[in-house]
Amino acid sequence: MTDAETSVPATPFWRFSLYLYRQAGVSEACIVLQDDCGVDVNLLLFLLWLAAERRQLSADDVKRLDDQVRDWRNLTIAPIRDARRRLKGAKTLVDPVDQEAFRSKVKAIELDAERLQQQALYRLTQSGPLGAEAAPVVAAHANIAAYERVLALRFPKASVDILLSAFAGIEHKSFAAP
Repeated sequence: MTDAETSVPATPFWRFSLYLYRQAGVSEACIVLQDDCGVDVNLLLFLLWLAAERRQLSADDVKRLDDQVRDWRNLTIAPIRDARRRLKGAKTLVDPVDQEAFRSKVKAIELDAERLQQQALYRLTQSGPLGAEAAPVVAAHANIAAYERVLALRFPKASVDILLSAFAGIEHKSFAAP
């Protein structure tokens, strides 16, 4: 889905997310963190975008953000994702070609729901900076560690390393409107 295909305006955070997610290994690392650790990938990307914006958050800050997005995630994103995943290759009465076409529509709706969540997170930054100022790489490490504390677990090192490596490669790139 392109920016022109939706009524939700693209934010610098959305552009950052799309760019980072397309880096080698990032999508796979995010899926591992989502499926194995319960990570909200949009929140994780937000924490990395904030790091690129030189903002470091505490575990309390991350918990507040997670609390704010939980209802939307549970009401829309999680059930839509579950339906999309369950449709893949499922044996049903519906013709497989039609079922896959429907699954593609569900995927587009899931992406729209994620984009709405990202837009809402971005709006939180418009009333003032979140967290404390820090160097981007320092903030990225700290923000991920704060999220680990909120979820009370340790993320797989390989996934975190992929994310931080990709982040380091783009931290100085601008995602402001063209």
